[in-house]
Amino acid sequence: MKIYIKNMVCDRCVMVVRSELEKMGLQPVAVELGQVELAGDITEKVKEDFGEVLEQLGFEIIDDKRSRIIEKIKSLIIQSVQKEAPERKINLSDYLSQQLHYDYNYLSTLFSEIEGVTIEKFLIKQKIEKAKELLVYDELSLSQIADFLGYSSVAHLSSQFKQVTGFTPSHFKTIREKRKPIDKV
Repeated sequence: MKIYIKNMVCDRCVMVVRSELEKMGLQPVAVELGQVELAGDITEKVKEDFGEVLEQLGFEIIDDKRSRIIEKIKSLIIQSVQKEAPERKINLSDYLSQQLHYDYNYLSTLFSEIEGVTIEKFLIKQKIEKAKELLVYDELSLSQIADFLGYSSVAHLSSQFKQVTGFTPSHFKTIREKRKPIDKV
């Protein structure tokens, strides 16, 4: 049985959800960003109890098919931005279509309709948050950050960074504006 969970966007979220499942005596087969797979079915009461626990932690069970698709899109984008992933080298629309088995036009329209922002703008915001994180750590050059995030050039990264934050990357390093949690981007 699969259970889809909203706001489950990082490895720490996965650990917390796994821990809560185990506290309830449920042994998950797999816990991944946005979803949990259990070996068998659970009663509606157990699912409801689990939903209440999740809600207290800032998560939510998703029962609606369209919302599940949106969460999968977000999870795939977040995973590709947070980790140096080979999927960054292929076209985003092709990647999402391959992974979700839907036409990209459908995914794009659905995402925009429900989230009020395009998939591309969501991706850009995620990349800029990651760039902010990497700038604060001060371990990589701007050129290395641009390469890590799949930008064609430092100028392209700098342009998008300024559009989203209002600052150039070098100015940002001096002021260190507060970063946003991934699920709030």
